[in-house]
Amino acid sequence: MPTKWTSKNIPSQRNRTIVVTGTGGLGFEDALALARAGGRVIIAGRNPARGAEAIARIKERVPNAAVTFEAVDLGDLASIAACGERISAAHHSIDVLINNAGVMTPPRRQITADDFELQMGINYLGHFALTAHLLPLLRLGQDPRVVTLSSVAARSGAINFEDLQAEQGYKPMESYSQSKLACLMFAFELQRRSDAAGWGVTSIAAHPGISRTDLLHNAPGRRSIQSLTRSLLWFLFQPAEQGALPALFAATSPDAQKGGYYGPDKLGETRGHPIDAKPPEQSLDTEVATRLWNVSATLTGVEFGQQRRLPSIMRANAIES
Repeated sequence: MPTKWTSKNIPSQRNRTIVVTGTGGLGFEDALALARAGGRVIIAGRNPARGAEAIARIKERVPNAAVTFEAVDLGDLASIAACGERISAAHHSIDVLINNAGVMTPPRRQITADDFELQMGINYLGHFALTAHLLPLLRLGQDPRVVTLSSVAARSGAINFEDLQAEQGYKPMESYSQSKLACLMFAFELQRRSDAAGWGVTSIAAHPGISRTDLLHNAPGRRSIQSLTRSLLWFLFQPAEQGALPALFAATSPDAQKGGYYGPDKLGETRGHPIDAKPPEQSLDTEVATRLWNVSATLTGVEFGQQRRLPSIMRANAIES
């Protein structure tokens, strides 16, 4: 890769259809750069007003941008399935899916519409389900790629099958780290399964280092330690535009490797330009990855390649298997 890869290195995305989850922060920067490169960008998010604002901001900078909004609540499996159906009805194929949206360290345990712990549900299980619903379209894409966002927090993460939803005890950062480790393991396992099944889909993970987004303001609250750190020590955080580069590299560069993992190149992968990131040792455990995949498929009721919902009674016993 170039020594200092930037968005200027993105090859033409003309005639490529790209789905990005998240309307602000890194998701917005992804969508802007890909629209600027000529891609047909679908911004998928929960809030239509924020989606409309993101589109307006992109079109201010790229007047001829082909960018649309698609509503999806990643904390609601029914919403994810409906989004998948609408995209499938409107598009013959998808070339790139960037699983970007997320929440971080809400101070109290919250749950999704499907009773998942909020961070595990939105950051990981929601994207797991969305990828399954869009996989048939991805398989029809040209050089199709799924890019899943992890975090430096994955280094301290562990998959706790005995309490996956933090029902026995909730610690905000532990749950966040688990969700981001799960995202990383999902990216690696998706590549292994794509290779084994002949899906032809490239799966790549990326992380943004430490970036200036609203993630630390929105979830923990503006009076939290995390938010105050974000506000008062802003100079330690790189701009969101810079933090988006590893995902953009993974999504577009001919040098990005299938099953790869990319992050910033400086200060312990916290800032800089895209480079091969070092995956934490626990993310390479294929036995845990297989179990996590199977549990996730049961919890979300999706099957990759078939999109057939599993009976709801199976979801209740997922952790026991």
